[in-house]
Amino acid sequence: MAWLSALSMFLILTLARLAGAGEYMGPLIDAHSHVPNAVAVDAYVEAMKRHNVSKVVMLGVGGLQRNDAAWLADAVKKYPDRVIPGLPLPDPGSETAARQLDADLARSGARVIGEVHVRQIGRTTKLDRNPAAPAFLKVLEVAARHHVPVVIHAELDDGATQRLEEALRARPRETVILAHAGQTTPNRIEGLLTRHPNLLVDLSGMHFQRTPSLASEHGPLEPAWKMLIERMPDRFLMGIDVWAPRLFEPAMLDRLMRWVRRVLGQLAPDVATRVAATNAATVFRIKDSRP
Repeated sequence: MAWLSALSMFLILTLARLAGAGEYMGPLIDAHSHVPNAVAVDAYVEAMKRHNVSKVVMLGVGGLQRNDAAWLADAVKKYPDRVIPGLPLPDPGSETAARQLDADLARSGARVIGEVHVRQIGRTTKLDRNPAAPAFLKVLEVAARHHVPVVIHAELDDGATQRLEEALRARPRETVILAHAGQTTPNRIEGLLTRHPNLLVDLSGMHFQRTPSLASEHGPLEPAWKMLIERMPDRFLMGIDVWAPRLFEPAMLDRLMRWVRRVLGQLAPDVATRVAATNAATVFRIKDSRP
């Protein structure tokens, strides 16, 4: 049958393309990582040098690490040409959060806020904040006035998606970056991106150590994610999301960074460059993507 022959040829060409896809060799900015202590950044920067990662956006961990601000300040002091520090915001629901954020942004000149934990449902953590609540909307208003994006951790189900959409509609001038692709499906993400031009998505924490992941350590990029990223290439950022001390072991950092370049290599070249570096350079105002 003609259709069967055509299908067979399509499969052969697809497999050949995947087999021949090499690593992405272009510029790379890690748009989302953390430090778990004062010295872990040293191992990370050495890995950046080995894998030609020019910059890393290092964020707080949603108020879970008391010393985030000090560790981030130390990291950028040691590596000012490598580290873009985030401004931690431990409790966005506080009535004083917006006022304090306004002062902190004016003082620090920070280029990104977060990671702000909105919804995290884990074994030990049960956190569910409403981003459309008045206090949170004031935070987004302050961020918009300073032209600084907010990175949020929001594990999306139907209810959390609805609340996020309310916030995005209420503050359309504010750029919100949804970390870890909301730990949800490409279909849900596509709908959000279509309806809300002020939303970006980072693909951090979707490596082979986590579930859901974009790809196994050596397998192909999941087709639905590949299709969506290539359809909307200006809306995605690539991050690694190291945070636990074990992830800073040199051998693990090498595996993670090789994985990132291998996955990016399965995208169309122009798309890979946008996701790997151009989008991050734009949203975080990185003028020079070289180390």
